[in-house]
Amino acid sequence: MKIKGHNFTIGADPEVFVKRYGKLSSAYGLIPGTKDDPFIVKNGAVQVDGMALEFNIDPAATLEQFQKNMSTVLDQMTKMVPGYELFIQPVADFGFDYINGQPKEAKELGCNPDFNAYTMKPNPRPDADTPFRTASGHIHIGWREEPVDPQDATHLEACQVLVQALDLYVGLPLMCLDPDNRRRQLYGKAGAFRPKSYGLEYRVPSNVWIGKELTRAFVFGNTVKAIEAVFENPDVGLTKLNGYTAKEVIDNWDGVRTAQVDAEGNMIDGTAHPYEMAVLEAFSYHNVPSFRDYLPKEV
Repeated sequence: MKIKGHNFTIGADPEVFVKRYGKLSSAYGLIPGTKDDPFIVKNGAVQVDGMALEFNIDPAATLEQFQKNMSTVLDQMTKMVPGYELFIQPVADFGFDYINGQPKEAKELGCNPDFNAYTMKPNPRPDADTPFRTASGHIHIGWREEPVDPQDATHLEACQVLVQALDLYVGLPLMCLDPDNRRRQLYGKAGAFRPKSYGLEYRVPSNVWIGKELTRAFVFGNTVKAIEAVFENPDVGLTKLNGYTAKEVIDNWDGVRTAQVDAEGNMIDGTAHPYEMAVLEAFSYHNVPSFRDYLPKEV
């Protein structure tokens, strides 16, 4: 797609867990493919990532292609693990005993460092000594016609402002669907990203959005909105919402269970938490589309 004269594509590399006979099970060794050598499938690739399965999709320039890539690769991966069901949740409580019984490669967390778009410093390596594992739903954005050095100063500056905008347009609203803060203790704090030779990888979201067409449409559409917003105002990601920035809300969401705000941005009952009010303010006064904006239009 072309935005302000630049060609942009959007991709993703989510992770999912598996269950067998209704119980969580390690996905280690279930399918071919590794981080260094993913197994190519139609419209993307699959691999094992620790105790989870991971897939990536081909870059998409339209929502229709994005949806097709996501559903096609998910369907193929499901068929590759007969006898198992995919468990699409950000946190899987395996327990220490089960995790400690896994091979070393399955227990390891983290690989290449990611960075904080507010400090531009590397984020700490996550601690693997937990009784749970987490699953992400990272978003990849490409705009470079030719590969660039990911550490190029101009490229990093572009990544920084876009990631901050993505926190406002994508990461903040997804908090309504992902109140469990345990993943953000390890991964996915506000501003988490990796610069890439083609653009960037936005690493804040969990996998909470990948299973439904509505939330996939939201992620694609609001990623486009974030890109457009940055061209108009590079500091849009630092907007104050009910007195807080998107960064402050994402990093301090612990304990908010979104009891008063539903996924479409509606007040349900009673008094919302101040962070929920920040999300509502983004929807109401700062042109951040909510989930309801991607509901199918009535004919």
